[in-house]
Amino acid sequence: MQPMPQRAATGLPMTAPGNAMDRLMAALGGAKGRGLPPVERWNPPFCGDLDMRIAADGTWFYLGTPIGRPALVKLFSSVLKREGDDYFLVTPVEKVGLKVEDAPFQAVEMQVDGEDGGRSIAFRTHVDNLLCVGPEHPLRFERAAQDGLKPYVHVRRGLWARLTRALTYDLLALGEVREVDGQAMFGIAAAGQFYPALPASEIEGIET
Repeated sequence: MQPMPQRAATGLPMTAPGNAMDRLMAALGGAKGRGLPPVERWNPPFCGDLDMRIAADGTWFYLGTPIGRPALVKLFSSVLKREGDDYFLVTPVEKVGLKVEDAPFQAVEMQVDGEDGGRSIAFRTHVDNLLCVGPEHPLRFERAAQDGLKPYVHVRRGLWARLTRALTYDLLALGEVREVDGQAMFGIAAAGQFYPALPASEIEGIET
């Protein structure tokens, strides 16, 4: 894999962006095709922030330019690590920070099988993570601006995927009302679990 072209520095505190990117690419060069690296076991020193961000729609940017190579985005996503509210790209030898506007992944495809208690819901993310809703990959919901609702599915180790707008409509169409702790809640049933989204009394005010 060829390193990305070097460009002028844009606020990287400890090294020039080109050098940091080159080192990152070199460290990840052998990771292709080996599955997910064990980033939870890596605790290298922090080496500053890259001018890299993941936009709310899942697009990765480096030095303000979208990264147009899907294989490169997939590689970077495999070494994402979250610590508290901060996100990093981690190799065995160093850790660099990046910005995440919302969630680092986007769920772009959904498959539903069965109904009610026997329903299973699976998602594919934009970097081809395959997730089946359940204890390891639960759903959660957040209220969005202007009374919207944002569904997420857990990917791994505190990293979440936000559903696209189209999938949000499809998922919420499966919703039902159940009593949770004495309160009527609207939510989604999957794999024998119920994932409450909001009080049933607020359904009419929700826009996706």
